[in-house]
Amino acid sequence: MNRRNFVTLPAAMLLATALAACTTTGDKASGSASTKRQELNSGADATLSRLYNSVPGSREMASNAKGMLVFPSVLTGGFVVGAEYGQGVLRVGNATQGYYSLASGSVGWQLGAQSKAVVIMFMTPEALDKFRNSNGWSAGADASVAVAKIGANGSVDTTTARQSVVAFVMTNAGLMANLTLEGTKITKTDL
Repeated sequence: MNRRNFVTLPAAMLLATALAACTTTGDKASGSASTKRQELNSGADATLSRLYNSVPGSREMASNAKGMLVFPSVLTGGFVVGAEYGQGVLRVGNATQGYYSLASGSVGWQLGAQSKAVVIMFMTPEALDKFRNSNGWSAGADASVAVAKIGANGSVDTTTARQSVVAFVMTNAGLMANLTLEGTKITKTDL
């Protein structure tokens, strides 16, 4: 086993454990599954409100979307090996249709941690059906995901708006650009 693999594997395991500890609490701390569902739904409402208030054109896109995944808090961290994890809801017609988790990992020079919100809009019935019928969905492998960009007029770029799956990624500073969700795995959770 070469030295790089020997160092990377323990670092990846340590980071995954640390992120899981930050995002997962025991039943005593978080209450019942219904409490967790309520927290996720409230967080999704707040995230969508923030999106609509900060990104012109996003409310119109959401009203045309066939479904939306809303992850209010995705924690990202890394020290050589990076990982991210978050939980969210699938909304179809303003009603929650299920609860999902988002996870991804990366290797390369990185250091630090941050929290972000992710909203993925399925703009066509086919894109939503493909997602719902999958057993674990991966951005890039199961569908091409266009990360929303703001055009010169301050609204969502029209090229982005025409894609079948569009993602918005927000930090406290606002909408993130030049980002990819490729390799991000989304799976249904039992809540």
